[in-house]
Amino acid sequence: MVRLVGENVESAIVSIREALQIAEEMELDLVEISPNSTPPVCKVIDYSKFLYERKKKEKEQKAKSSKVVVKEIRLGPHTDDHDFNFKIKHAIKFLQDGARVKVDVFFRGRSIIYKEKGEIILLRFAQELEEYGKVEKMPMLEGKRMIMIISPKK
Repeated sequence: MVRLVGENVESAIVSIREALQIAEEMELDLVEISPNSTPPVCKVIDYSKFLYERKKKEKEQKAKSSKVVVKEIRLGPHTDDHDFNFKIKHAIKFLQDGARVKVDVFFRGRSIIYKEKGEIILLRFAQELEEYGKVEKMPMLEGKRMIMIISPKK
């Protein structure tokens, strides 16, 4: 026994054989919609049209969803003020466009001994961008890089 629903079909509980016969008479397909309910729900529809419309809806949802863009800015432990300000301007533009900014300080060779300088630069960077974005991930050392992520303010 199944609950039969659909356009131009009277909602009723009928046997599977009857449901198939009704669908065949209307030259449509019998599709199981809700198998876990009691009794299971079957709908009389054109299955190819149903698949087409479902695919179309999925495509629309995918188009509406926003893609998260991550822009990367690289600094060094000895980055000068002019370069620093230049990178700040780029970061502000990225944040205003709605992208997340990944700022990293790359330590080359023996410069790894200046970890504190790297952290100071990143914290200063975050402070400069305070009105445009918030720190999502605090400075963290990963190998030869110290990374911080800043996301835009809504």
